[in-house]
Amino acid sequence: MKLSEQNVKVKKPRPVNLDLQTIRFPLTAIASILHRISGVITFVSIAILLWLLNLSLSSPDGFTTAASITNSWLVKFVLWGILTALLYHIVFGIRHLLMDLGYFEEMETGLASTKVSFVIVAILSVFSGVLVW
Repeated sequence: MKLSEQNVKVKKPRPVNLDLQTIRFPLTAIASILHRISGVITFVSIAILLWLLNLSLSSPDGFTTAASITNSWLVKFVLWGILTALLYHIVFGIRHLLMDLGYFEEMETGLASTKVSFVIVAILSVFSGVLVW
């Protein structure tokens, strides 16, 4: 084969989609990506929560300091976000475990279980917001 024939084979037209606004992920893919992100958020937030727990258990003054830190609106919002990420990770983790057992593997049931899981997380998120505030 000549070099020019090899170049012809490489120059085949290939589909290229560089417009990211036209790419649409299915809801199940979005849920899976968010599950991974919530796992990272949960992992990172462990350090924050352990620091706060250590501060609150160190002494009565440490407890007062930890209580005053958590009275801030911003800190309550961060705590609510951490709880929401944890709840999301738990609910969708259970969904993934059920899928590993053979349930919800078809597209229709997988989509339905994703929607139900989102509703459960939304309810638990509102409940955790009430607990934080």
